[in-house]
Amino acid sequence: MALNLVKLCVGVSEIEELETWVKECRAGRDTLDHITRMFPKRKDELLPGGSLYWVLRGMILCRQPIAALEPVTGADGIERCRIVFKPQIIPVRPVPKRAFQGWRYLEGADAPPDLPKSSKVEGMPEKLRRELAELGLL
Repeated sequence: MALNLVKLCVGVSEIEELETWVKECRAGRDTLDHITRMFPKRKDELLPGGSLYWVLRGMILCRQPIAALEPVTGADGIERCRIVFKPQIIPVRPVPKRAFQGWRYLEGADAPPDLPKSSKVEGMPEKLRRELAELGLL
């Protein structure tokens, strides 16, 4: 199992907002990446096959496969990491996650499973999925 990252998705409260961002990136309005301060030391374990699991409003709700990790230097001269994504947003079983700064490693064995495509849960509104997960019913 690949190693993954988990990160807060600041300013986004629903998966649909993240999907809209991906569509806009693919339309050429932005790049499909995220710049973060620290470069993962375990890059070889993240690629290929790792994902970034997004935390939205206190719950891990989806993941986005990582295409590349690239070193970049900011305008201030500080080295950073560009996380380049593949365009898929994959809903996962909602899991509560407390707030933290930056990103954290997420072992493959600890990562929440993807929601099955044929599942009744996938078509369920995100608010209901979130509430069921908080009650431990999902």
